[in-house]
Amino acid sequence: MGILDEDVARVRAETDFVQIASEHVALKKVGNRWTGLCPFHAEKTPSFSINPIENLFHCFGCQVGGDVITFVREIEHVDFVEAVERLAARANVQLRYDDSGSASHDRQRRTRLLEAMEAAVAWYHERLLTAPDAGPARQYLRSRGYDGDVVRQFRIGWSPDDWDALARALELPDDILTDTGLGFVNRRQRQQDAFRGRVMFPIFDASDKAVAFGGRALTGDGPKYKNSQETPVYSKRRTLYGLNWAKADVVQTGQVIVCEGYTDVIGFFRSGLPRAVATCGTALADEHFRMLKNFARRVVLAYDADAAGQAAAERFYEWEQLYEIDIGVAVLPAGSDPGELAQRDPDALRKAVDEARPFLAFRIDRALGTTSLRAPVEVRARVATKALEMIAEHPSDVVRREYVGQVATRLGLEVERLLASLPAPGRKATPVQVRRVEAEGPEIEALRLAIHAPETVAEHLDDALFLDELHLAAYRALASAEHLHDAIERADPGAAALLQRLAVEDALAEPEDVIAGLVKQAADRALAELDREARESEQVEERFAELAAVTGWVKLATEQLWEPSERAAATERLVAWLRERAEEAV
Repeated sequence: MGILDEDVARVRAETDFVQIASEHVALKKVGNRWTGLCPFHAEKTPSFSINPIENLFHCFGCQVGGDVITFVREIEHVDFVEAVERLAARANVQLRYDDSGSASHDRQRRTRLLEAMEAAVAWYHERLLTAPDAGPARQYLRSRGYDGDVVRQFRIGWSPDDWDALARALELPDDILTDTGLGFVNRRQRQQDAFRGRVMFPIFDASDKAVAFGGRALTGDGPKYKNSQETPVYSKRRTLYGLNWAKADVVQTGQVIVCEGYTDVIGFFRSGLPRAVATCGTALADEHFRMLKNFARRVVLAYDADAAGQAAAERFYEWEQLYEIDIGVAVLPAGSDPGELAQRDPDALRKAVDEARPFLAFRIDRALGTTSLRAPVEVRARVATKALEMIAEHPSDVVRREYVGQVATRLGLEVERLLASLPAPGRKATPVQVRRVEAEGPEIEALRLAIHAPETVAEHLDDALFLDELHLAAYRALASAEHLHDAIERADPGAAALLQRLAVEDALAEPEDVIAGLVKQAADRALAELDREARESEQVEERFAELAAVTGWVKLATEQLWEPSERAAATERLVAWLRERAEEAV
């Protein structure tokens, strides 16, 4: 199947190349051309150029060039036909195919999914504006300072507290309802909405296509925030909430503000900083920075970046070097988030962004705290050691020496002695620790946490999560004993030796990540067992039908293990299911 040549030519002629490229690159007009930093390789001096008359581009740095179709293929990683179809849809060009067929099934499906998402955005939005049952939602939004203009600008909506109100209104086929994440088919084979009783924040991609939702509950039932699952049109690692609205100001100012939530983004916009975006229930990733570096060279983090830990620090430095960007941190008043601060003191929010600190400076400020020259030398030395560990993570020797000098001055210590105590680059604990966790697996790390910080994991651990017999024996000894010594005494020799070793080792990973990894590992193992049982069964078709029903919700729940707002509920459901399977097997 191919697209007729005259239709391809028409798409080239009727496409606004500058508009397309501006969604990925900050462009400036120079004479008759538009120039910017090349999106296909890292550079500091613009060498990417567009001829808007001929709809052609060329990069004088990496030598990549072509027409607007080539650009879309390269930037969005699609084939020729899909690139032409995407551009045709934007230019309102009706395509014809040389075999009298239509677009491929996958492309048709993507179009149907996007149309369904847009319909859902419009329906939820209209419900918020006019429906009587949306009164509490309107009251909540007014309490946040959101007037009608804000609601319309961000197309905020309301999902009624009804089992299938959206499904009935849109009359979507089962597969479209499920594949968009808007709903699912329940055990009674009836359509059911995924979002109920929530204020809805639609999420758009950079080209302003609705792809997902974030829903904020107004009652205490269920998680406070619920986010769309990943779908064929939505990837959390490739999507930033608000970028479709923010990109114009980001390009103009050369700066992008990254925060954590939808209301934070809206708070920045209301405070006169319409260049904020938010990750969608996931940590910052390479894909986010590959996208952002095409729009701005300065990234300001507007959340507690220190909470990211040492591993994240290394990633930030790597991103700064790889994408040639500067990362700063907006220091917000203690206990404040951008959404709340925007309502209470927008001047303070703007000041925090204007005075954003370099990432390493921010971390050192946290480490030094209020330690003064009057503090005992032992205290100052201890604080200096902590700061030196942070400084040692930075890859630049010049930067390391500069910050060592600042620490010496602030603490009244000799700079040469601090330089002599500075750990060598690469002699940092985190990479080794991460490798150890990966090598030993989540079962061992869960046991380590059960010893050193039992309150962080006790409520989630269960026999059903452990496969290794030695690990299971050690866990059972811990669970049945009041004290570690009692557990060691009661355990068999192998389990006792394991507990003794773990007792003298530090717990390395975050409890939430360990539990998520442990539960996912057990769930994957259970699904594999079900698959094997189905294949060995005499009633193969019936067993595989049962397996398909279970696999759907288990995979969704395992995805939710990595979403902070849904992690607890997903963990509880999966552990209960695993426990039930284990009890049935006995």
